[in-house]
Amino acid sequence: MLPGQVGRFHTACIVTSGAEMKAVLQRVKEARVRVGGAPVGEIGPGLCVLLGVARGDGPSEARRLAEKVARLRIFEDAEGRFDRSLLDSGGAALVVSQFTLLADTAKGNRPSFSAAAPPEEAEPLYEAFCEALRELGVSVETGTYGARMAVELVNDGPVTIVLAPR
Repeated sequence: MLPGQVGRFHTACIVTSGAEMKAVLQRVKEARVRVGGAPVGEIGPGLCVLLGVARGDGPSEARRLAEKVARLRIFEDAEGRFDRSLLDSGGAALVVSQFTLLADTAKGNRPSFSAAAPPEEAEPLYEAFCEALRELGVSVETGTYGARMAVELVNDGPVTIVLAPR
């Protein structure tokens, strides 16, 4: 709003934001991912992270989201309260790429994935996210980018949280 224009809408003042990187976190007792029946990544206690990269995302979003994942207090302390992070608990992360998190289901019955970044943009940001977690001190296992994967996990709680970089 401009000074003296309280209550009026001005095109120059409307801020819109499109899709952005998303992560679905599942607190797990254990998790693994298989490609063609063969295990490619496996963790004990920690987080299974399903990661979707949107068009327009960049390294700063990947880093910011990795910091949120590493520091989000969703592990229980001695009193059973959510007061410990992945870093505090010493847990690992199994990170699996999942462009379907960016699905738009507003029209019809077939989801549109046009908000998802194309593979040549998404894969480097997926790798940057994983590297940022490692730099923070998290042990990271991954799936195989772009492969058809089978994810197995034992959800702990269950606790499932959806995060975006903001």
